[in-house]
Formats: sequence, structure tokens, C-alpha cells
Amino acid sequence: MRNKLPKSTKLCSLTAIDALFASGKGALAYPLRVIAMPSDQPGVRFLISVPKRRLRHAVDRVAMRRRIREAYRLLRPGLPEGLSLNLAFIYVADRRVDSARIHAAMARLLNDFQNPD
Repeated sequence: MRNKLPKSTKLCSLTAIDALFASGKGALAYPLRVIAMPSDQPGVRFLISVPKRRLRHAVDRVAMRRRIREAYRLLRPGLPEGLSLNLAFIYVADRRVDSARIHAAMARLLNDFQNPD
């Protein structure tokens, strides 16, 4: 199985994004914050936000976006089958963080969806 992220896994609908930020539930695992909401469409869709307010240089924002996307790509196969969610990953640190820390934070956040208590 190949671990690709096709276009169908990206959250692009403005109405879905607005609904997600209006009524989604949040969780924090520094340096990431996730907002999640059940979806009416099958599958998990996500978006990544790295605010300019946190990282002023575009090079830094792009680097962090790539690291977050890579961590999600590697950990996504561990999510339960048949899950219907919309996710927003928001970067909350004020400087660049190494990939290992992003990966650990992503693992903690996605573990909540694997083990709903």
C-alpha cells in the first residue's frame, strides 16, 4: 500500500471549513492544535494552517506545513476504517520545531481518534 495524500483527502469546501471552525472540538499537543468535527462524507479530510502571526517568514511557514503534512501522511494508516471526520491542524509554536517533535504531537492527537474513551 502506498502512503499518498490524494486531493480527495484535503478539506477544500469553504462551507465545511466554516462549520469546522464554528462547531468543531479542539485538542492541543504542542506545537499542534487540532479541531475535529464529524463529517457527512466518508473518509477523513484535513487542512493545515501555519499562521503568519506565528512564523513571519514564508520559508518557515512552508517548511512547517511540509513537516505537518509528512507526519500526517505517515500516521494516517493507523486511523480506524470507516471514520468520517474533518480535521484542521493549526501550528501554535512561535518558531520552527524539528520533525520528531511534530511527529510525536501528531501521534498523540491521532491516538485520540483511535481510542475514543
